[in-house]
Amino acid sequence: MIKEFNILALVLLLSSFGLNAQTVFCNFGTIQIHDQGQVGFHIDVVNNGTFDQNLGLVGFYNPNGGLNVSGSNRPVFYDLDIDVRDELFLDVAVGVTNFQEFISGRVETPRNRPDVSLDYINDTPYLGENDDRFVDGYATITGLLDFTFPIGDDFRLRPMRIESQAAVNTARGAYFFEDPNSPNFFSENFDTNIFSNTLFGVSQFEFWDLDGNVETRVTLTWDDNSNIPSLVDDLENLRVVGWDPSLQQWVNLGNFSVSGDLNNGEITSELFIPDNYVVLTFGTSDRLIDGDLEIFTAVSPNGDGFNDTFIIQGIAQFPNNELSIFNRWGVEVYNKKGYDNSWGGLSEGRSTIAKGEELPVGTYYYVLKIEGQKDRAGYLYINR
Repeated sequence: MIKEFNILALVLLLSSFGLNAQTVFCNFGTIQIHDQGQVGFHIDVVNNGTFDQNLGLVGFYNPNGGLNVSGSNRPVFYDLDIDVRDELFLDVAVGVTNFQEFISGRVETPRNRPDVSLDYINDTPYLGENDDRFVDGYATITGLLDFTFPIGDDFRLRPMRIESQAAVNTARGAYFFEDPNSPNFFSENFDTNIFSNTLFGVSQFEFWDLDGNVETRVTLTWDDNSNIPSLVDDLENLRVVGWDPSLQQWVNLGNFSVSGDLNNGEITSELFIPDNYVVLTFGTSDRLIDGDLEIFTAVSPNGDGFNDTFIIQGIAQFPNNELSIFNRWGVEVYNKKGYDNSWGGLSEGRSTIAKGEELPVGTYYYVLKIEGQKDRAGYLYINR
């Protein structure tokens, strides 16, 4: 039987005991909200029937706490309002096909169950997201337009954007404000010390999960909690990186465009297929183009023939040069006039105590002086 609801608020009391009344709306049959219908849920919803052919407006309202949606079947609404003091917790996926508004509170999904999500169907737009109102967990998009996931964690909105083609077969995303070396909701760790030769550093502060089988560019965002200055001092060196499960390492997904500053901004990757990578985050490249020089800012002296020494392509054009390298405490560990791409990570500075010993893995600072030119300076990374 199809039921039409044209009331402002629907509250079903299924059980009560003394002063401790328990309320929940349960659907075991077939329900449909028709055009112009308005239903307000002030109680939890359990959907074990058919509740996915709706028009009109559905709102979840609780000024005193949160609400829960559960059951065996996904309800799908036309217009959806979320106005709760705490969270609207989804124990089953919820779809919306026309418009969704964040009024108050977050939508929370179980992060260990990516199939439970807030689903934006047919390019459904949304409004009202901010650091207190977002999807704390997984959201999906199905449609034909570019889409920005309204996702976040720890009371921080951290959007992720994909291109239109990626939404055709449904794309899924979530943000995690946690160390990828020890994630809470994945069965494997993503070691930030293991990366391809075109990288020399990976963020330890956050990551995103993006699932989809269509090639796309992805745009990630950062704020002052992302600690981007720990990776780069020039945003042109920032990269989107992804954990490749077949190589068991982070790989470079590029920097198609970047905007902002070191405290707030966004970066767009080159094209890639999301399903080929488990998670995404920020990294930094191993080279810097500086005038006539190409500076490879990663040194991995392990004998594999890649970046075994600190390479500055084009330095032979400037024989009157001097290179100094310092550790994090400002102690000079290497100095050479007429540098010739020969330094392989040994401690050879004038003030070095243990001269000739291998320097530990980590970030170092270089200063390159070329006669008649402005000094060049920046960071390099030793990874053995």
